[in-house]
Amino acid sequence: MALEILLLAVISICLYTDLRYKKIYNWIIFPGTIIALAFQLLSGGPAELWFSAKGLLLGMAILIIPFTLGGMGAGDVKLLGFIGACGGPGFVWLTFLATALAGGLLAILILIKNKKLISSLKVVWYTILSLFGATPRVNMLGTLEAENTIAFPYGVAITTGTVVAYLMR
Repeated sequence: MALEILLLAVISICLYTDLRYKKIYNWIIFPGTIIALAFQLLSGGPAELWFSAKGLLLGMAILIIPFTLGGMGAGDVKLLGFIGACGGPGFVWLTFLATALAGGLLAILILIKNKKLISSLKVVWYTILSLFGATPRVNMLGTLEAENTIAFPYGVAITTGTVVAYLMR
């Protein structure tokens, strides 16, 4: 129960800071992770600490590639690691899957709101075609300038995915 309260508190604070400041801060993630690891060690010994550490590492490993490609911030990676430290590998994997679904739905809603869904789907379609050797004309794609990109705080999707995963287990 204590880990569940810690989990809820940390993801709630991270949701707020991600929405308000577009940041997930180390000052909340690091102490939360240390508390989760310490709790696991004290309540279940080295085996539980190892279980928690595997969740931490898996959570961070899952998002490291999207982070290195610029698709999300380091705070998102550390947040999923914290979630893994609280719930272990199985829970962090379920959270990731629920987060991916929530993130996809959120992205579609944001694209619809900003009237960018069709143009984004065209870029995806032409990218898929190019993987199979088709080369659409350059003027069909247009340009992908940074000012045309729409970013959203992925902490919202991670929080939603965490709650869904918690309710599913």
